[in-house]
Amino acid sequence: MVNTMRVFITAGTVLAIALLPGFAAMRCLRLAAASADASGKHRTYSTHFPRAENPVSEGSNWINGETAGIDWANVRTTPGFAFGTESGKVKYDDSTALLAGAWGPDQTVQATVRSVNQKTDVYEEVELRLRSGLSAHEATGYEIDFRCSKTEKAYSEIVRWNGPLGDFTYLKRGSGARYGVKNGDALKATMIGSVITVYVNGEQTLQVSDDTYKDGSPGIGFYLQEATRGHDDYGFTSLEASD
Repeated sequence: MVNTMRVFITAGTVLAIALLPGFAAMRCLRLAAASADASGKHRTYSTHFPRAENPVSEGSNWINGETAGIDWANVRTTPGFAFGTESGKVKYDDSTALLAGAWGPDQTVQATVRSVNQKTDVYEEVELRLRSGLSAHEATGYEIDFRCSKTEKAYSEIVRWNGPLGDFTYLKRGSGARYGVKNGDALKATMIGSVITVYVNGEQTLQVSDDTYKDGSPGIGFYLQEATRGHDDYGFTSLEASD
């Protein structure tokens, strides 16, 4: 786990940092990433994915599905966009990236969707993660997925990951166009106590209670089925997480 560092910044330090190469990109990351309030109990992270990274790191602020978990796939970024890398051949090896460090149990994660070339015969999902963990051959926590579709075949689900690849439990599902997503949609998921609540463009769509996991990290994920290409047709252009 990455410990939150306390940084003291003077006016002179700010000027020096501003002159460093790559500072313009760094401003896009509130790497106040692991910013805490005066009590040290609250964290926030916000990014528009300014760098090209495979896997996403943003200064070691992310841990990835293949790098840390082995059996899952990593998340990749190009400037302004995060997307998956799974082969499309292995079921349930979702591309997964979790925010590093210690997070409080009450969490909110929000992201903006990019989705183009939507297809009815291909399953493309964008995912938000809450109270999640990754280690070798084990992934735990809660996934909220949304199919990239606005048809009657669209859906959204709240899923609990139980550890091994392919071991998961459906907690709640909604089907139909209301539950799918399109380009530009704003997604939000919260977990307060044992209650998970899901929103699309500010409208509540799903809610369920589960108390299996008491802690873990927020994050993102992507899933692809019935295709081996098109990963960059869908993903996120921004993310905010807080506890």
